Amino acid sequence: MHVLDGVTKGQQTQALGMSTLAFTTCFAVWTIFSIIGIRIKQELGLSETQFGLLVATPVLTGSISRIFLGILTEQVGGRIMFPIQMVTTAVAAFLLSMADSYPLFLLAALGVGLAGGSFIIGIAYVSRWYDAKSQGTALGIFGVGNMGAAVTNFGAPFLVVAFGWQQTAQIYAGVLLIMALIFWVFTKDDPVLVAQRKSGTRPASALMQLEPLKDPQVWRFATYYFFVFGAFVALASWLPRYYVGAYGLDLQTAGMLAAAYSLPASIFRALGGWMSDKWGARFVMYLTFIVSLICLFILSYPNTTYIVEGINGPIEFSFGIGVPLFAILACGLGFVMSLGKAAVYKHIPVYYPHHVGAVGGLVGMIGGLGGFILPISFGIMNDLTGVWTSCFMLMFLIVLVSTIWMHLAIRRMERRKFPELKTDTHLSDVPDLPHPAPAAR
Repeated sequence: MHVLDGVTKGQQTQALGMSTLAFTTCFAVWTIFSIIGIRIKQELGLSETQFGLLVATPVLTGSISRIFLGILTEQVGGRIMFPIQMVTTAVAAFLLSMADSYPLFLLAALGVGLAGGSFIIGIAYVSRWYDAKSQGTALGIFGVGNMGAAVTNFGAPFLVVAFGWQQTAQIYAGVLLIMALIFWVFTKDDPVLVAQRKSGTRPASALMQLEPLKDPQVWRFATYYFFVFGAFVALASWLPRYYVGAYGLDLQTAGMLAAAYSLPASIFRALGGWMSDKWGARFVMYLTFIVSLICLFILSYPNTTYIVEGINGPIEFSFGIGVPLFAILACGLGFVMSLGKAAVYKHIPVYYPHHVGAVGGLVGMIGGLGGFILPISFGIMNDLTGVWTSCFMLMFLIVLVSTIWMHLAIRRMERRKFPELKTDTHLSDVPDLPHPAPAAR
């Protein structure tokens, strides 16, 4: 009997809906420093590098925790792991409001970072409710929970102005506790776990779940996710500071514009899952990388003044990106990143159906590390170069390297599948016959 036999559409929708809601709440908490961090920076007089480290620290915990949270979810189920993770994070968010020095803020940020581990719990839990042909769409819908970053960027500035950053952290902790209770009450154990209990079989050991990590393909998927997810998290946290510093906007306006980036980078993940089911994840990844290169190239260009020696003397003109164009390009970048996130995770339950927790945990960890490393790198580059657009220059290089690596890997796989391509130096990449000669008259 297949484990999904007897599972109704309503049960699938309930599991997916509650997981998405819980993930949205956790993601909002995970990115809280993008807003309250600006006030903390002002109070403590932090440098750009120190601010980048503060914003990135929660991402470190959320990334590293994904490996063991994924394995634990495979062992005991998402219905248990999700509430435990949310309650633990709520305690850390409440303690954050009591911090009064930079080291204590970093320590509290490590605890708040557990919110990021919710992603792999949800992936492992939701994937068990759907078959392979529907998992891309289901996991894409679950990934819409990334909109939690937009919720924070849009709503938290108003909470900070009205109540202060300490009370904002306490409000977030309370919401997280309520969500943990709601999830526990309105969800059930996944069908795989139920089947294991009925048959008396034990889940695979942690070592067996980690076995696929020896496959280089897993690490290639992780590299893609370093950009499509890691850079998304980094920009969601960095953009409010960018708008305030580069364009002199107030915190509320900067938060709303950052939310305009985060929202399409979240809600269209479901579209990316559907596209991956329909046209394949490879097509979606090519689309993501090519459009990202175009957007990042334009965003990388700093405000520049040129002086050209003309016929009648020097000619001076300037080039720069204003707020409207910048916001449009950022939203476009966020849109294709959302497609790419879904495409990466379309691969995992298909290639590794019995190791979703471990493989998904590793891929998520590497992606999350991108969200940790990049904000720190942004701050360092600002301090070293004094150029605001240096963050986009860095991301352009990352995408360029990933695109070249992906294309070379795909070509190698094609040559393994079609050995005749290795020796055929006259035809193009399609193993077809030359056009026939014209018929004799």
